[in-house]
Amino acid sequence: MRVKDLPVADQPRERLLASGPAALADRELLALLLGSGSKGANAVELASRLIAHCGDLGELARAEAHRLLAVPGVGPAKAARVAAAFQLVRRAQAEPERTRITCSGDLAAAAAPLLHGQARERLVVLVCDTRGNVLRRTLASEGGSDHTPAPVRDIITTVLVSGGAAFGLAHNHPSGSLEPSQADLEVTARLLEAAETVGLRFLDHVIVTDTRWRRIPLLSPPPQGARD
Repeated sequence: MRVKDLPVADQPRERLLASGPAALADRELLALLLGSGSKGANAVELASRLIAHCGDLGELARAEAHRLLAVPGVGPAKAARVAAAFQLVRRAQAEPERTRITCSGDLAAAAAPLLHGQARERLVVLVCDTRGNVLRRTLASEGGSDHTPAPVRDIITTVLVSGGAAFGLAHNHPSGSLEPSQADLEVTARLLEAAETVGLRFLDHVIVTDTRWRRIPLLSPPPQGARD
């Protein structure tokens, strides 16, 4: 049965207008984004297939548009519409106000909007003034699902050019693990040493997942030959 053939009171759009979006199931909200169904499936049924294809709503939110094209009935327009909607949500969650970093938790919270829901590892730099107020929040690099580069020189240059006196780093683990890799430990030590060399204060380096965060412990800097 087509959605428009349902009783008006049961149609997702009419229910949303009458009772608000909270009254709709995930598949009904997604059906409104899709706009229409496909041959043999109405919009709500196609939405259910799309969610099932990704595993759950959280995975759908992280999926890139080309992955959605694998679902029969989902073409470029529908895939782009869904991907754009979730990107708008992530941008809306970003805090425009200046944030102050006073602890590792503040650093994790400030970086989270750029890291949550990402299928690839990202490294975010937060540049701060002497009081810990965030002057700039920028994406330093983006890699694969389990690794992203950490260009020490570029990071230090970004902080200096931005007029910062301090900085912190955060990166995500799409796998959900909070365990730092050996590379995470080593680059943290190198950044601490590089910051001290140019008179900057290195605040912290944290791993952020969609639900938790963890501070990366500091180690001694690597040998001279291993430095960036």
